[in-house]
Amino acid sequence: MGKDRMINLIGLLTLLPTALILLLLPACWKLLRMTKPSSGPEIDGGQHDTAATANGRRLLVLAALGIVFGDIGTSPLYAFRECATHAGEAISPAVVLGVLSLMTWVLLLIVTGKYAWLILRADNEGEGGILALMALARRAVAGNDRGGRMDRLLLFLGILGAALFFADGAITPAISVVSAVEGLQVMAPGLKSLTIPITIIILFGLFAMQRSGTGKIGILFGPIVLVWFVTLGVMGIGPIVQNPGIFAALNPMYGLEFLLGHGWHGFAMFGYVFLVATGAEALYADLGHFGRRPIRIAWMGVALPGLLLNYFGQGALVLANPQAAENPFFYMVSPALLPALLVLATAATIIASQAVISGAFSMARQAVMLGLVPRLEVRHTSGSQIGQVYVPLVNWTLFAGTVGLVLGFGSSTRMASAYGLAVALTMLITAFLLAIYLRRGCGWSLGRYLCILLPLIVIHGVLVAANFGKLISGGWLPLAVGAAGTALMFVWRRGQKLLQGHTDDVGLTEADFLNMLPPGKIARVKGTAIVVTRLEKGVPLMLLHLMRATKSLHENVVIVTIDVANHAKLPAGERVTVETFGDGIFRLRGRYGFMERPDVPEIVNEASRRKLLPKTLPDRTYFLGRIVLSEKRKPLLPRFPRRLFMFLFHNSRQASEHLGIPPNRCIEIGIPVEI
Repeated sequence: MGKDRMINLIGLLTLLPTALILLLLPACWKLLRMTKPSSGPEIDGGQHDTAATANGRRLLVLAALGIVFGDIGTSPLYAFRECATHAGEAISPAVVLGVLSLMTWVLLLIVTGKYAWLILRADNEGEGGILALMALARRAVAGNDRGGRMDRLLLFLGILGAALFFADGAITPAISVVSAVEGLQVMAPGLKSLTIPITIIILFGLFAMQRSGTGKIGILFGPIVLVWFVTLGVMGIGPIVQNPGIFAALNPMYGLEFLLGHGWHGFAMFGYVFLVATGAEALYADLGHFGRRPIRIAWMGVALPGLLLNYFGQGALVLANPQAAENPFFYMVSPALLPALLVLATAATIIASQAVISGAFSMARQAVMLGLVPRLEVRHTSGSQIGQVYVPLVNWTLFAGTVGLVLGFGSSTRMASAYGLAVALTMLITAFLLAIYLRRGCGWSLGRYLCILLPLIVIHGVLVAANFGKLISGGWLPLAVGAAGTALMFVWRRGQKLLQGHTDDVGLTEADFLNMLPPGKIARVKGTAIVVTRLEKGVPLMLLHLMRATKSLHENVVIVTIDVANHAKLPAGERVTVETFGDGIFRLRGRYGFMERPDVPEIVNEASRRKLLPKTLPDRTYFLGRIVLSEKRKPLLPRFPRRLFMFLFHNSRQASEHLGIPPNRCIEIGIPVEI
């Protein structure tokens, strides 16, 4: 059988699973609608799992495959190509085997070892992600942190990691979609000029559809990504069959010889080898959606084999035809099958981008709840899944950044220079936070710590150092975005602390306030006043001002304080506590996790249902303080941070919307503050 016939046969085989899965899509849709995931814990670690049915577990694995591994699954489009391009010498067996060995062991040690095996155990009430891990680490050191230095360090690292994640959220859609559309150049070189316009059209459609939520199209993700990984594996089989010696790259010595034999250049190559692991953070970030077991099964059973077969196939092809190093992924199929592969690759990159964008929405929501960024409009796109949200400002900011990257860099090769550094830094931060949590929070022994965690931190440090070689050629961009995001969060947090010191003045203690209410002194009118304040104790000044201005007070007064814990979610029994002071005065404390949405009317109703408040609270009126900022003669902040904070504050979402308070029942009382 000739070489061309073999390639055509392999290409035909890539279409068979595609057709089969597409035929099964209606059945998958029906099964998913019939199977609802439960919120109960797994036996081995408190993760969300499906109902106890085999079909439910398989569908959850399929959904995890589509959402979690879309980003890392598109790395074959450009990772090996960039390594071959930047090898610095002619393609030879030593170069190919060395690069493949490094890629293989990065996948095994970092993605499989660190993420699939180790970090998935660090769940925050079933939730994952760098902010969830930061909260775990801060809780772990809370009792033995003199002066709060470690807590401040952990907070800084969490904020920096979140900012770098947003930078990655703009780069991933850009490089993924461009690399897929660049397949047009292999099919017809004359279409090169259409690459950028087509990319921007696809990106606009991707970001425009976010408002409808991922729930309606999420069922399609799993089957399409399954087709993609099967296609990756089948594409690699043909070249591997022709050169089975390529499996020698499984020996890590080839990677070490490549590094030692190429000196500084070999070390810098790590920055491009690392491209195979971009997207690994999604394994942890999406922990709360699927649980550790489905993620592990999807990775070990489908994603990892498909990736390894494709990378080894690309290596075998380049050994046989060094000219294929220009774009080895698309050269693995015949020209007749390029259109079908191009469509599938574009679909896979859209899904990969969707996963990162959805993660950015979840990260933004967590940051809002933790008080790290201003209140943003968060739209819940599902009536049953609280994690499915849409944040318009984040969406269109990412779109603008992504289009700017596409226009500025112009090709996936140039974008690869900017890609990886932010991800490597995020992974290093994750490794450090994990080490603190396991050592302080889980009581790992020093020997276990040194044998497992310290080598991981060293490996990530090496990867970060290797990626710094991209700093001048584009790596500065994600660092600049991360630095700007970190500065913004710290300015917001500092400004909020200053405001809290001015607005949380206690007018009276509860006892003194009750002494002002003997019959005849203050008229009591029918209805319920629900006063929302940050105060943990005492009566807020705005209630005193209201009472003095109107010479009256409602017959029922509920002072509500909302607290966000360092937990992802809180049990229903810990949500509400109520203190009763007599004469119709109550204090209600509502506690929420940083993955939950605060809702003042809902917790008041819950307290009434549990008989912590009177069963009927008629004619409710909600009172909130509205801060009016002005500049002080001797400002509390330097000029630029002060102006930035005031801009963010004036464009922040209203507190009534954030707390779910109906606008027609809300009265805001102005509180002038100089800053």
